[in-house]
Amino acid sequence: MTAYPAWTPASRPGIIPLHPLTFGTILGRSFAALRQNPRVLLGFALCVQAVAYIVVILAVGAVAVASFSRLDTLQPGTDDYEAVLAGSVAVTVVVGIVLGLAAGALGVLVQGVVVTEVAHAAVAEKLPLGRLWLRVKPVAWRLLAYAFLVLLVIVAAVAVAGFAIFGLGSVAPPAAAGLGILLVLAAIPLVWWLMVKLVLVPSAIILERATIGDAVGRSWRLTRGRFWSTLGILLLLSLIFGGIAQVVSIPFSFLSVAMSTVITPTGDPRVGEIIALIAGGLLSQAVVVLIQAVATVVQATATGLIYIDCRMRHEGLDLDLLAYVERRDAGAVGLPDPYLEHIGRVLAPRPAGYAPAYAPFPAGPGTMPFAAAPAPGTADPDPYRSGARHPAPAPAYPAYPAPPPAYAAYPPPPASAPYPPPPVSAAYPPPPAGAFPPPPPARHPQPDPQQRAATAPDEARSAPPSAPAQPTDGTDRESPWA
Repeated sequence: MTAYPAWTPASRPGIIPLHPLTFGTILGRSFAALRQNPRVLLGFALCVQAVAYIVVILAVGAVAVASFSRLDTLQPGTDDYEAVLAGSVAVTVVVGIVLGLAAGALGVLVQGVVVTEVAHAAVAEKLPLGRLWLRVKPVAWRLLAYAFLVLLVIVAAVAVAGFAIFGLGSVAPPAAAGLGILLVLAAIPLVWWLMVKLVLVPSAIILERATIGDAVGRSWRLTRGRFWSTLGILLLLSLIFGGIAQVVSIPFSFLSVAMSTVITPTGDPRVGEIIALIAGGLLSQAVVVLIQAVATVVQATATGLIYIDCRMRHEGLDLDLLAYVERRDAGAVGLPDPYLEHIGRVLAPRPAGYAPAYAPFPAGPGTMPFAAAPAPGTADPDPYRSGARHPAPAPAYPAYPAPPPAYAAYPPPPASAPYPPPPVSAAYPPPPAGAFPPPPPARHPQPDPQQRAATAPDEARSAPPSAPAQPTDGTDRESPWA
C-alpha cells in the first residue's frame, strides 16, 4: 500500500457544463435530454398525451350525444328547439374547453419526469423510467394540485371577464367591445409575466420537495434578475413549435378538403370513402400529438435548465454539483442529494478588486480609458482625474526625504598632438608646384614592333610542319572520283 492516493479517471461530462449557463447554452441543450434518453422521455410523453387526447374525445363525444339527442323530441323551427340547440352547443363547447385544459394539466407529470431526468443528466447519470417515476411519485399529487389550481384561476378569471363583458354588452354594446379588447390586450403581458415568474414552481416541488406555497416563493425569488432571458427562451421555443405545428397541419388540411370533394362529389357518400377520410384525419391528429409530445419534453427540459442556472447564480449550486461529481467518481457511496443541500443559501458579496468593472470608452476628459479600480494598498494610476484626491502618497510607496544626488559631469577628453606629415619616398619625388604628376609606369610593357617583325622569320622556321591547306575550288583531293 502506497502513501499516494489511487488514480481516478476524469469525471464524465453531463449535458451541461457545471457553471452558470448562457442564453444559447440553455436553448441548445434543451434538445439534449431528448437525444440522450428518447425512449423513456418521448415514450412517456406520448403515452400521457395519447391517453389524455382519447379521454377528451370520448368525454366530449358522450356529452355531445347526450345533449343533442334531446332535439329528437322537439319540432324543428320552434322556440324550444332553438333554445335546446343553443344550450347543447354551449355545453359541448364548455366541456371541451375544460377537459382540454385538464388534459394539458396532466402534462405537469411529464414535466416532473423530464425535470428529474435533466437533474440527473447534469451530473452524467441516466436513469430508467421506473426510478424516475419513484422520485416523482411522492410529489405527484402536489404537481396535479398546482396544475388544477392554475386551471381554476384561469377559468375564474375568464368567467369574471366574460360576465362583465356580457353584462355591459346588454346596456352599451360599443363599450363592451372596447372593454373586451382592452382586457385582451392587458391579459397578454400579464399572462406572460406570471408565466415567467411561476415557471420554476414544478421544478422546486420536484427537486426540493417543497410545498406549493414554498415553491411559488422559491420561483419568484430565483427568477429575480433573470426575467428577460427566461422570457426569451420560453417565447422562442413556443414560436418554434407553433411554426412546426402549422407547417405540418397545412398539408393535412388541404388533403382532407380535397378528399372530401373527391369522395362525395354528388353528395352521396359511401362507407369505404368515409373510412379513408376518417383515417386521414386520425393520421393528421397523430402527427399533431407527436409534435405536442416533443414540444412538451423540450420545454420541460428548458425549464429544468433555467432552474439549475438560476440556483447556480443565486446559491452556488455549481459548487455542490462539482463536489458531488468528484466524490462519486472517487468511489464514495450514499452521497446526499446535491439539489437538497444549501437551499436558499446567500452567496457572500465579491471583495473589492475581485472583478473590477471597466469604464466605457471614451471615459471623458480627465479620466483614463478602461481604468480599473485600484487593488487594495496601491496608489491610484491617475490621481488627477475628476473625483480622485490623494493628499499623501499611498502607504506602499513612501515619499523620498530628499532628491537623489546629482552625478558630476564627465571631464573633457585631453587634446592630442597633431599628426606628422607622411614621409616622402626618394623613388617618387613630389611634383613641382603647378605641374601634373608623371603617369605611373606600366605594369606589363608592350614590345617594340620592329623587334617583333625581325624575329618573325625565325619563329616561322622553327614551327612544326602542318597539314596542307584545303583547296579553294571545292574539289576533294583524296577522292578517287576527283
